[in-house]
Amino acid sequence: MSGVPEVTDADFAEEVLGAGLPVLVEFTADWCPPCRQMAPVLRSLAEAEQGRLKVVQLNVDANPETTNAYKVLSMPTFMVFQDGEPLRSMVGARAERRLREELRDVL
Repeated sequence: MSGVPEVTDADFAEEVLGAGLPVLVEFTADWCPPCRQMAPVLRSLAEAEQGRLKVVQLNVDANPETTNAYKVLSMPTFMVFQDGEPLRSMVGARAERRLREELRDVL
């Protein structure tokens, strides 16, 4: 979708919950214009924070199990996971600077 790795219902536990780093998950959909708008922001963040933060996407239409488990209703929704637990949820597109501020305590 944006050059950021995708996770699925099948590998969410391993890739996100079992990750050794904090993970930013974007719950996204192909039909979501604000989600597409976030693609360059997520790519930039993933490159800049490589080794400190893992950035992935989950397509909500293709992965209803995880989407429902975390009660995601709006796209894009960003969730930060650390040590297998969701720390924070943010809804809606945002500028890279704002996203970085919201992630400051995780990085």
